[in-house]
Amino acid sequence: MKIEHLEERINDYKKSIEVVVEKKIIWKTKTKILLLKTLNTIVEKYKIGWRVQELSWINTNEAVNITFDSFPPDLIEKTNQIPTYQFIQGGALIFSQSYSGDINIFMLFPILDNITDASNDDGLTIYKPENIDEKLIIEKVDEFLKKMILWEVPVIKNKVGF
Repeated sequence: MKIEHLEERINDYKKSIEVVVEKKIIWKTKTKILLLKTLNTIVEKYKIGWRVQELSWINTNEAVNITFDSFPPDLIEKTNQIPTYQFIQGGALIFSQSYSGDINIFMLFPILDNITDASNDDGLTIYKPENIDEKLIIEKVDEFLKKMILWEVPVIKNKVGF
């Protein structure tokens, strides 16, 4: 093999970097802004103790999430009837940009002390940043709420036997 044979691979490599840069530009100029706007609108409209976080680490990845931070204010009176009730913080729907520029969407559930649960996170779906729109964000929040409801009140299987 001669050194000239590398030219095609070099060009492919340059193109791959261009694709990553383009995805990161779309994230910065469109997707992240839409996520923050949509999730903040949801938090303001439905005050159930959640908040939106914008995360950035190691200058390569960023994320936006919606997480349960406090107990829903309109239910405080109910919990006062049971002084031993303890609200467990946590549970988050995360939209995280990977190094490649694609967006990983996954859910985390609250962690209980001294209990390990392999199902503490749920699924990972990957989208190109240009494919994330308001409809998809709302669908993911809906799915997240359904899974949090199941986490809070698991379905009891009352079938006896096999």
